Parts: sequence; structure tokens; C-alpha cells
Amino acid sequence: MDCLSFEALHFGYVLAPGAVGRKAVHAMRRIRYAHGEDDMLTEVPRRLFTAAEYHQMARAGILRDGEPVELIDGEIVQMAPIGHRHWVCVTRASVQFIRSFGDKALVSNQGPLRLDDWTEPDPDIVVFKPREDFYAESRPAPADVLFIVEVADSSLAYDRQVKLSRYAKAGIQEYWIEDLNNDVLLVFRYPSEETYSTLLELRSGDSISPLAFPNVTFKIADLL
Repeated sequence: MDCLSFEALHFGYVLAPGAVGRKAVHAMRRIRYAHGEDDMLTEVPRRLFTAAEYHQMARAGILRDGEPVELIDGEIVQMAPIGHRHWVCVTRASVQFIRSFGDKALVSNQGPLRLDDWTEPDPDIVVFKPREDFYAESRPAPADVLFIVEVADSSLAYDRQVKLSRYAKAGIQEYWIEDLNNDVLLVFRYPSEETYSTLLELRSGDSISPLAFPNVTFKIADLL
């Protein structure tokens, strides 16, 4: 994924396209300048943003309302537009979860989830522990997450690598990826540092019960 390019005039920095970086106050990026047959490598400091600054930019209008971006390790990442099948799968799964879990869970669609001060993705679906105030008094934390679902077509590599490692590191116990390219549901369980110790690959004809709801079963064919 490429980072969103814009001049953050209110902050005096320019965020340029680049790969997702690590958490730090500043990161260094290698840029190659071509000079005929000679190449020169130089290091350029890059300003990363906290989640608080990210939201401040949105309020200031630097980020447009509804713009498909996420904050990953302090960098603002431009997301691809959602296709029709992607939207259908998100909607279908959400309806099934709401019907099946009732008041035992809160189901959120494509809303922000702050994993730490530098990372705030917008998962396709997050199933939260229920709370009477619907998290109005304070934003949900990773400990409030029962499981996450991402629907992936063009974003499969990003969801399997970048997002998976961040979810695991944050302690998310269960992470599903609906792989629309291969018609497979990938179920990752039991985080260990920046990965998961268990992976299930499920296809049409299989079924799955979330760890948090062992008595509730979903057919893979109904999710994909």
C-alpha cells in the first residue's frame, strides 16, 4: 500500500509515499536519485504522526471526511476503494453476527480501532465485548475486542502481513480474513508476539465457531 501524499501545512511537514514504517519519532527512508549512470543513496527524515495528531488533521480538514485512510505505525496509508463483493461480504457477515450474538456483543463496521498511540486501522468488522454505554465514555481498547474480520481481495497481502502483525502484537485473540480471491476463510488464533500460533484454512462446506462463542456456528459458504 502507498501512503497518502499531502502537505500537512498545519504541522509544517510533508508526508510522502513510502512503505509502512516502524514506530519512532522519526524514521529514515532510503531514496535513490538517478544521475545518468551514477546512483546516490541518501537518508531523509520522515515525520510520523500519533493517533491524536491524526485525528487533529482530520478535524482541521487536512484529511477529507470519509477518506479511506488508516494510521499504521505513525504513517497514513491510503486504502483501496471497496468493491461490490467486498461490501456484500461485510454486510452479510455483520447481519449474521448481530443476529447470532444478540446483546452478548457489539458489532462495528469499518470504524477506527486504536491499537496503540501510533496505529489506528479501520477493520471491516470488529466484534466487541458489550458495554452499556456503547463505548461513549471511552474508546474501545484491544482488550475489548472478541475478534476481527477483514475482507480481502486486492488487500490480501496487506491484511496477512501488515495488519496481522499489528493485531497479534496488540493481543487480539482471533483474526479472520475472508480471502475473496481464493474463496477461503483464514482464521488466526492465539497471538504470539507479532504472529499467531494457529491458522485454519476453511472453505465452502466447512463451518467455524468463534473462540468467544463456541456454541455459535457459521457456515463458510454463508460468509463468502
